[in-house]
Amino acid sequence: MTDWRAWHRDYDDPGSDLSRRRRSVQASIEAWLDSRDDETLTVASACSGDGRDLLGVLARRPDAGRVRARLLELDDVLAGEAERYAAACGLDRVDVRRADAGRTASYAGTVPADLVMMCGVFGNVTDDDLRRTVATLPRLCSPGATVLWTRGRFREGDLTSTIRGWFAEEGFDEVSFDAPDDTSYRVGAQRLARDPEPLGPDETFFTFTR
Repeated sequence: MTDWRAWHRDYDDPGSDLSRRRRSVQASIEAWLDSRDDETLTVASACSGDGRDLLGVLARRPDAGRVRARLLELDDVLAGEAERYAAACGLDRVDVRRADAGRTASYAGTVPADLVMMCGVFGNVTDDDLRRTVATLPRLCSPGATVLWTRGRFREGDLTSTIRGWFAEEGFDEVSFDAPDDTSYRVGAQRLARDPEPLGPDETFFTFTR
């Protein structure tokens, strides 16, 4: 299995694909925040690691107080880093949970969310679980919610065109898709264009394989 703490060290290199991916994800979060004038916004972030994708944006925004976020991360060290960073930045509406992001029960109390982050998930599950996850997302979303996701380009091919098609089948419109030719990452943003669904009973919709 992947050593996720070691994996995060690539963020120390500002020129790495991982650092570039984070900047792309953060640009999408900034654009989403700028597009919403709601007094309160809810974010659910799956497999959030140290949380910097989201927390780094909130830490520099004067309107961070309108965002209530739940970060789901099973690794205790990474979850602790997210908690310390959030506390140091005064982000007191951030809730870090050491919980399995692949179970719907982990989202109870924070969904339906206005932004659902699936960053670092789609490249670490089977294709069947990925398809199941896309089909589950309307159960995590509020009306008009945005889903932000990432996926790498692997030796066996680039599945992102298929993933984008799955989102369309589930009633999402594409907001943006960032896929630079000189990198391995892809970052997508999709907006739910149909009615959401109730969360329903607890079930597992993905399991990490890497």
